[in-house]
Amino acid sequence: MSTTADLVTALKKELKSAQMTYAQLAQALGMAESSVKRMLAKGDMPLSRVDAICRVLKIDFADLARQVADHQPLLKELTQAQEAAVVADKKLLLMAICVLSQWTLEQITASYRLTEAEGIQYLAQLDRIGIIELRPLNRYRLKLAKTFRWRAHGPVMHYFREHALLDYFAGSFDGPGEGVLLVHGAISRSLASSFMERMQRVAQDFAQQHLADQKLPDREREGYTLLLAARRWEFAAFARMRR
Repeated sequence: MSTTADLVTALKKELKSAQMTYAQLAQALGMAESSVKRMLAKGDMPLSRVDAICRVLKIDFADLARQVADHQPLLKELTQAQEAAVVADKKLLLMAICVLSQWTLEQITASYRLTEAEGIQYLAQLDRIGIIELRPLNRYRLKLAKTFRWRAHGPVMHYFREHALLDYFAGSFDGPGEGVLLVHGAISRSLASSFMERMQRVAQDFAQQHLADQKLPDREREGYTLLLAARRWEFAAFARMRR
């Protein structure tokens, strides 16, 4: 959500772009120039004043707020409370996974037993949680970075481990484009992080390909789940046999 300080910073840029002086702005607002300078320097003013300056500059308040929101840093991780809110309702969790995949509301309601009204309701909830910014016509902007990850020990991964992990690995992994690799080895500790960086790049490639293929017809696309993992680990049955 945009703060008033963010909006004021954007207003200063718009003022400079319009080549309007503080004196001219003050005259248009019916204020003293010193008051305008002090107000803009402080970076805090009522939203009604922000709106008044927008009208002087002939810009729309909503456009200014959207411009500020677009430049906010994207989230690499949600808070514990945000994740807890997502998993509290399984339909909301479904919507969260879908928006992470950049599905439209129309695609979601066509694929799952959700009404349009329910879909809009859940999009509004995701907006309040901070995962998306809901826009007109039920479009949205994802507020998560490409490097976004669920919290390692957070509610979503806990739910995945408890309810989805065994189901995922129960598959045969022998269909077109499927496969599972299990490799064990002892490597230098200093190299372990570099392997993780490569895995992250593979994950980002997969995510970018998903976005690039959104323009293809549904019949030419298939849903795949890529799971990459690496950890210091030994099978418990083997560990119990160690001296």
